Amino acid sequence: MKRTGTSAKIMRKVRCAVYTRKSSEEGLDMEFNSLDAQREACESYIASQRSEGWVLVPDHYDDGGISGGTLERPALKRLIADIENGRIDVVVVYKIDRLSRSLMDFAKLVEVFERHSVTFVSVTQSFNTTTSMGRLTLNILLSFAQFEREVIGERIRDKFAASRKKGMWMGGFVPLGYRVENRKLVIDEAEAAIVRMIFERFVKVGSATVLARELIAERVTTRRGKPIDKGFLYKLLNNRVYIGDAVHKGVAYPGEHEAIISVDLWNRVHTIMGESPRSRANKTRSAEPAMLKGLIFAPSGSAMSPTHTRKGDRLYRYYVTQSVLKCGPETCPIRRVPAAEIEMAVVDQLRGLLRAPEMIVRTWMSAARDDERINETEVREAFERLDPLWDELFPAEQARIVQLLVERVDVKTDGVAIRLRTGGLTSLFAEMQSMIPPARKAA
Repeated sequence: MKRTGTSAKIMRKVRCAVYTRKSSEEGLDMEFNSLDAQREACESYIASQRSEGWVLVPDHYDDGGISGGTLERPALKRLIADIENGRIDVVVVYKIDRLSRSLMDFAKLVEVFERHSVTFVSVTQSFNTTTSMGRLTLNILLSFAQFEREVIGERIRDKFAASRKKGMWMGGFVPLGYRVENRKLVIDEAEAAIVRMIFERFVKVGSATVLARELIAERVTTRRGKPIDKGFLYKLLNNRVYIGDAVHKGVAYPGEHEAIISVDLWNRVHTIMGESPRSRANKTRSAEPAMLKGLIFAPSGSAMSPTHTRKGDRLYRYYVTQSVLKCGPETCPIRRVPAAEIEMAVVDQLRGLLRAPEMIVRTWMSAARDDERINETEVREAFERLDPLWDELFPAEQARIVQLLVERVDVKTDGVAIRLRTGGLTSLFAEMQSMIPPARKAA
């Protein structure tokens, strides 16, 4: 017996949304208005495609009395939201201009459609992106939209350049020291004082690296509360807005705003910045804080002072007594001590002391008098955190910690003796604890 069978084509449901729009409110209160006529035509088209699996979604997307020159339309926004949520496969309109009268806005909508694999149909213009001819027409329209964007961009750039040449503020990041009022830069006196201070101190210090260290130590910050690092300093010191200029593509024009610093101060700063970084570093290196200044003593008990000599481009630092400087090296058995070597020896001893169990216990017992919750483990972990952190600290911060911990360094012919400052370790522990975020402490 011969079997007969039937095969059916599996049809995927294609969810179609009808969008209608009318610019004026005239006639919207009629029983059958323009929006109804648009919807009826679109629904008839969807019904004609029933064999392709097209079905109408129940939601209505109707914008009455709203211009097609804007995308700020309630029903259109709702339509886009449903597209993004994967509820629609095809958008059907009566005419293309019902969706948008702007090529640029139309291009934006098509980007949304393509991103979510949604096709677009205009029932009266044979425009259907489900067909190859429809996609060709769409590409032509998008080419014109791209052309329109580029022309508008050129006009904006030309207008921006013309405005900058007149010294006008054209928006963007507002430099430290100014605020914007009525689209113009106005001096903010509190911030302007910081800007003047930075320019004046750079003239004295001669190094952005050293100045950045000092500002970080003094907790001077940007408008957003970030530390002022070397990169920020260079940008600030090179910004001609502070002498009243408006700059466009490297060319400076007189600005409408008031200058914060004088041209003379600007020139002095940039004379220094014009020198090579090496020569500026050599000039400022001797001004950096000497780690053992006021702490180090010779075998005779005389205080030793920091000094330095130069050989070519190299700087050599030492600690010597005043008698050596005034009367000659024979007045002291150790003559002069290389600063780098003695400082390293002191730091190595301090690191060893911070790891010593007796020092950890002593610090814990001292700190526990003020806070009974502190335990020995917290003290040990705090000192352990300092060890890897030490090499990342600025020299000024390293010197401050040494001054905090050390009361006296006695240099002998056979070594170095260090006397710790009473309470120094407890103070250091308190500082290390303050660096831990509250959440970690609670944990």
